[in-house]
Amino acid sequence: MRYPDIDPIALSLFGQVNIHWYAISYLLAFFLCWQILKATRGNGDPIWTDQQISDLLSVGMLGVILGGRIGYVLFYGFESFLNNPLILFKIWQGGMSFHGGMLGVIVGLWVYAKQTRRPFFAVTDFVVLGVPLGLACGRIGNFINAELPGRITEVPWGLIYPGDFVTRHPSSLYQMLAEGPLLLGFVWLVSRRTSRVGALSGAFLFGYGCLRFCTEFFRLPDAHMGFMAFGWMTQGQILCIPMILFGLYLMLIRRPA
Repeated sequence: MRYPDIDPIALSLFGQVNIHWYAISYLLAFFLCWQILKATRGNGDPIWTDQQISDLLSVGMLGVILGGRIGYVLFYGFESFLNNPLILFKIWQGGMSFHGGMLGVIVGLWVYAKQTRRPFFAVTDFVVLGVPLGLACGRIGNFINAELPGRITEVPWGLIYPGDFVTRHPSSLYQMLAEGPLLLGFVWLVSRRTSRVGALSGAFLFGYGCLRFCTEFFRLPDAHMGFMAFGWMTQGQILCIPMILFGLYLMLIRRPA
């Protein structure tokens, strides 16, 4: 079955301003995160106000955009960056990294926690429930853009991507399901069973790391990088290993200070 012919431009205003589905997917991601945080704000102590949630969302948006771009350039295009450092600013050419975006958000939340005198892990525990559906929206944007083609397959739901002649896994949809509803369900279950500070953040790191590691087996490695270790590990899988280990530490070992 052929990849559906989806125009990446959702709306064109006066023939001059194009609004892309990918941008809309990011806006929807932040909107869903905002709604979930508002719905769960009473689970913490003290209760989060609307203004505080808006501040968190602003920090998150900045961290995702800056960290995502910097992370992509450093993790997936470092040689190109060395040859031309200006590619860091060429956002219109595409390229965002979840792991870079996550690090950007962590830095932003750490600064926010210091400024508001809240425990850092109390802040991250509050935020993580709002993240998975946002990640799912980003993967939908990847699918609309025909990004992240999967490895060759013969499954009946495989797709022939534009400019290709073989059937591939729709890996962006696999990752949408794994990083969205599956991850949300796992983190939510952990939140029902423990109130220990840091455990929920650990559940997110561990759950995302494991799910991403598994779905990478269906995703085609970046053409300019290929497999990075042991002849089968991708860069995404390598970056997930410290997430899994630190997530386990937060869930099972760390105790309140």
